Amino acid sequence: MKNYVKGNPIFTNINKNKRQFNYLTEDIETDVLIIGGGITGCINAYYFSKNNIDVVLIEKERIAHLSTSVTTSLLQYELDDTLLKLKDTLGIDNAIKSYNLCKDALYEVENFAKTYKNDFDYIKRDCLFYTNNTLSKKEIYDEYILRKENGFDVEYIEESIWSFDLKAGIISKNGGCEIDPYKFSHSLLNQAINNNAKIFENTEAKSVIYEKDYILVETNYSYKIKAKKVIVCTGYNASLFTKKRFGTKYNTFNICTKPLKELKGYSDGILIRDDNSPYHYLRTTKDNRIIIGGEDVSFELIDNKNICEKKYDILEQKLKEMFSEIDDLEIDYRYCGCFETTKDNLGVIGEDLKHNNLWYCLGYGANGILYAIIGAKMLVKLYNGIVDENLKLFRLNRTL
Repeated sequence: MKNYVKGNPIFTNINKNKRQFNYLTEDIETDVLIIGGGITGCINAYYFSKNNIDVVLIEKERIAHLSTSVTTSLLQYELDDTLLKLKDTLGIDNAIKSYNLCKDALYEVENFAKTYKNDFDYIKRDCLFYTNNTLSKKEIYDEYILRKENGFDVEYIEESIWSFDLKAGIISKNGGCEIDPYKFSHSLLNQAINNNAKIFENTEAKSVIYEKDYILVETNYSYKIKAKKVIVCTGYNASLFTKKRFGTKYNTFNICTKPLKELKGYSDGILIRDDNSPYHYLRTTKDNRIIIGGEDVSFELIDNKNICEKKYDILEQKLKEMFSEIDDLEIDYRYCGCFETTKDNLGVIGEDLKHNNLWYCLGYGANGILYAIIGAKMLVKLYNGIVDENLKLFRLNRTL
């Protein structure tokens, strides 16, 4: 099986004091079993335990060390697809609804940082979506008008206040945030544990038996977990539970600089995304680094070392062109990983099509962390017998 992560991810390297969890050593029972200890699983563990639901989470390797380690954690309410494009696949009402749901999820991250100790480097940010192609100016302007007319706090610009070329852009005020995904995962679990959740690392689900009122999961050490509900938070490898193909896998690339003396030409930390194909996205970090990512290719090419090195070089050249005023720009980390996206750019959340005690929370698309928050909140409602009307946007039986 192909590795989902390659290279040297920044967030699992800069965080040296890593907490370890025990592996499962006995048969247990629980109300909800969450399978997958990436950021999606940690989010679900937090929301379910917060609502006084008995929760167990298992992770086959280390918490937040697989796909979570390569997420840029550049969170914004806008999706990879603009409203103009989404209205053709979702309809304009659902497109706007999806943006607003992500906006609400951003508030959840902010509230978490305010309610508990902000120990995961949360910073609220404005967002920039821009083009350096004169032929795309009208499309950017039309997107701005559509967002403005539907209540989003946006500004249209045609002149760059940064050091890179910009022909037209949309600034979304307070439209995003940046976090450290490794720290956020553990911060969520700390609260979940305070709410009596049980967490196990190096504990892999190996087989599943579906009964009428519960599911029995056997782990790699032959211990069994009996659960009323199982929530699959395994990201891009859900093959133990379903043969259904939810989306298309891609490989995305990231590079990260060493800490910089001064962010010349990029002083406000705005989250940046361009309209190139393949596109690029940028953020800063608490210790004055710049992360740039993108240059996506088919996941099948992840094992091609030449392609990986070429993509890293393209990103480095792009970064140096955008911020030519920075004279101490050196690359510290290069890494890549898998992401999966659906035709409508939304995640996959809800009940399995065959087993009603098997649920999914899969944050496919570029807004995976926000989809995980949206999904966890809706699944808690579902557990309590309330069907959120927005759940249908993420249903498994739509055209994926």
